[in-house]
Amino acid sequence: MLLKDIIPITNNIKVYAFVGPSGTGKSYRAQMVASERDINFIIDDGLLIMGNEVIAGKSAKKAPTKIETVKKALFYREEEKNEIINAIKQYRPKSILILGTSDGMVEKIAENLKLPKISETIYINQVATEKEMQTAKRIRVTQGKHVIPVPTFEIKKDFSGYLLDPLQIFKSKGKGQKPYISEKSIIRPTFSYLGKFTISDTVFRQILEYLSTKIQSIHKVLKVRVQNFEEGPKIYVEVSVVYGYNVVEGLKEFKTKAIKEIEKLTSMNVISLEIVAKSVYIKEQKR
Repeated sequence: MLLKDIIPITNNIKVYAFVGPSGTGKSYRAQMVASERDINFIIDDGLLIMGNEVIAGKSAKKAPTKIETVKKALFYREEEKNEIINAIKQYRPKSILILGTSDGMVEKIAENLKLPKISETIYINQVATEKEMQTAKRIRVTQGKHVIPVPTFEIKKDFSGYLLDPLQIFKSKGKGQKPYISEKSIIRPTFSYLGKFTISDTVFRQILEYLSTKIQSIHKVLKVRVQNFEEGPKIYVEVSVVYGYNVVEGLKEFKTKAIKEIEKLTSMNVISLEIVAKSVYIKEQKR
């Protein structure tokens, strides 16, 4: 038996916490705090972030109620918890920064994710002035703006169709030190939605047609219908399948790859993708 089979991978991670009341600017300053301690992984509001990329989780800010928001942020549900744990095992970070509104909250997150005890806690008043915290609170209350520490193109995937304002923060870390640059994204909740962006249906069709050439069980895309919503598109697709292949497995593979590629290329969250096998293509036998 190997040593790694006895000692859980997560036991070797150094865990930091960044604590402050809601709306005081934790997410806004998270990457700065992480950068100063050479931390590449952040856990914030249900998301696991590596550098500038969301690699696992669903944002608690999308939850319909405050209770659901808390549950998502604390990873109470097994499915949400296991997604983060598996991602941590896959990427094997040396350190992680957990954001929370209290010591109890960050400790509970660490416990639920089976992480070691927190080795250092940084408080918001150590990195922000009282005036800066009050300004952040006022913006949260009056404008409904929230910050998530990832770039705009990542947030669009999770908040497709919502108005997004990219920010760029430039800070010097002292003489002889490299300047710190971090892009953030401000999002508005659904109730204060101010605009939308759309992509032509032709784009979706072309993506699907290209993917169909890469899957042996799919012969051709026959029809594509797209409905646009604030949360993202609903897509209906009709295809012809190649005779001799398992139809169910072929459609499942096409659907999985199509959703992944569309979200990657358009930065839009696919609400649903319905694929219908409309006909069967039979290859001509060589004589």
